[in-house]
Amino acid sequence: MTEEEKNLAERAKEYDASQIQVLEGLEAVRKRPGMYIGSTSSEGLHHLVWEIVDNSIDEALAGFATKIEVIIEKDNSITVIDDGRGIPVGIQEKTGRPAVETVFTVLHAGGKFGGGGYKVSGGLHGVGSSVVNALSEILEVKVYKDGKIHYQKFNRGAVDSDLTIIGDTTLHGTEVHFLPDSEIFTETTEFNFDKLATRIRELAFLNRGLNISIKDCRPDEPILKEFYFEGGIKSYVEHLNGHKTVLFPEPVFVEGEQQGIIVEVALQYTDGYHTNLLSFANNIHTYEGGTHESGFKTALTRVVNDYARKQKIMKDNDENLTGEDVREGLTVVISIKHPDPQFEGQTKTKLGNSEARTVTDRLFSEHFSKFLMENPTVGRQIVEKGILASKARLAAKRAREVTRRKGALEISNLPGKLADCSSKDPVKSELFIVEGDSAGGSAKQGRSREYQAILPIRGKILNVEKASMDKILANEEIRALFTAMGTGFGSDFDVAKARYHKLVIMTDADVDGAHIRTLLLTLFYRYMRPVVEAGYVYIAQPPLYGVKQGKNITYIQPGKDAEERLQAVVDALPASPKISVQRYKGLGEMDDHQLWETTMDPERRLMLQVTVDDAIEADQVFEMLMGDKVEPRRAFIEENAHYVKNLDI
Repeated sequence: MTEEEKNLAERAKEYDASQIQVLEGLEAVRKRPGMYIGSTSSEGLHHLVWEIVDNSIDEALAGFATKIEVIIEKDNSITVIDDGRGIPVGIQEKTGRPAVETVFTVLHAGGKFGGGGYKVSGGLHGVGSSVVNALSEILEVKVYKDGKIHYQKFNRGAVDSDLTIIGDTTLHGTEVHFLPDSEIFTETTEFNFDKLATRIRELAFLNRGLNISIKDCRPDEPILKEFYFEGGIKSYVEHLNGHKTVLFPEPVFVEGEQQGIIVEVALQYTDGYHTNLLSFANNIHTYEGGTHESGFKTALTRVVNDYARKQKIMKDNDENLTGEDVREGLTVVISIKHPDPQFEGQTKTKLGNSEARTVTDRLFSEHFSKFLMENPTVGRQIVEKGILASKARLAAKRAREVTRRKGALEISNLPGKLADCSSKDPVKSELFIVEGDSAGGSAKQGRSREYQAILPIRGKILNVEKASMDKILANEEIRALFTAMGTGFGSDFDVAKARYHKLVIMTDADVDGAHIRTLLLTLFYRYMRPVVEAGYVYIAQPPLYGVKQGKNITYIQPGKDAEERLQAVVDALPASPKISVQRYKGLGEMDDHQLWETTMDPERRLMLQVTVDDAIEADQVFEMLMGDKVEPRRAFIEENAHYVKNLDI
């Protein structure tokens, strides 16, 4: 036996029952936090807030709470207060400890399993409160119940003080205060107010009649936002369509209950080309859709086609409108409350209950059919919009087929203007979309041919916010981009086929460059969104200035304080030899060596990654900047004009 084999045999002997670890109680959560909250990054940190807020929302869903307050304290801790029944304080039979203590120290303990505590609930796993406790340096809970204030404190999941009565009160409800543990959240323990406020506003829309507020005590002047929507998701649709031209003034609202499942749908059509569909189950945003969403889609397509034929708007020999046709320009919010929802995974982004499809389909069909019959003008507008969408879809299909026959959308026939890279590994490959042939020439010369591809575009591409699919496909520059990426287009889009995992927009640092960048971002967001969501899209940051003295050049990158940084560099240099400052207005002003050194070299370049933290806000921004309505754009310019110091026209 060799020495290596002996060592292996010894190590095998050592692996016995004594080495099997059993993590007691909340120790498992602290050891593997990602299993419970997804990650220990900023996302996981904010998830703690939602676990506590969800408990308060459950009280509201049960009809016992009308008001919820979320407070970011000065020390970056969080306080959540509701006016519900208050967590039970009596002794829990199985643990022999107060129920409130059990809720915060035992996994899978809560009032959401037997059906007695809550009819409908968002936090179904019963791990929320205890997980937050385990991952907090300090957690304090006050229960206002039966005329008394009950108080208990925990430290990193362990009981710090027993439940005690600290005073009398006329209030009822629960107050939870926690400070996230910096030993767990090593990346950041700082809460993002806008992120929290966006979700809290969403919860207010989804729970009509609920008062919910968020207060940030960290600034010198605290920020308070209060939300209350009597119209619920109907108000949500009005909010989403705030900058859009709508086909009818008031959203259609459908509500019903079957098999204990409550279904709410609010919808409104706009004159645009994009569908904005948001679905929720028990207040949880089901990003990946699910059975309730597919039930709605099936019902909408069937009802619109049936109505069109009954009213003779479509002839008997006309083809049925597709789901894509009837959803063009549609803004819709679907919200269901299910007593026993089955989500796919702890992330809860897709609903799996088959009965949710049937109930949503049946309830929506029944109410929406009635609405169309009672509102023939609106009904005709919806059908006619679908017919227009169908014609555009068929025209786009013909354009796609012609283009395919010519070979322009096949990978084997990449655009002639594309200077491809030699690497076939998408993870390593980068595609630079460069403004103009001059800059394209410099980029082609300066790049690393192994992993950097260059696609020059001429002028400004089509504004896809105002264009139908057939017009978009007819645009040569857009077609070249889709072909180069290899992802396909529209319903054929497949992000897994992306030939590059870095898609870099490289435009001039002037007004025209900014406009081209916005046009490209609109295209990516509207027709290649999975590429944005995958984190593949970047914006290059070419320098604004070059400070030259002798053979040395110092580059000043863009930013609000670019002029101050430029002055600081100039002031720090000796008077001799002569100092010259160059303002780079165009990429074409740089030679290939400078472009590589400042903008393309992975070791030295500065790039911004494009992310979508708030899809609703992103949708509204693109509509405001690139849509038909002038008023919102003018208001935005007037509001933000004071930020602009130097305008290059």
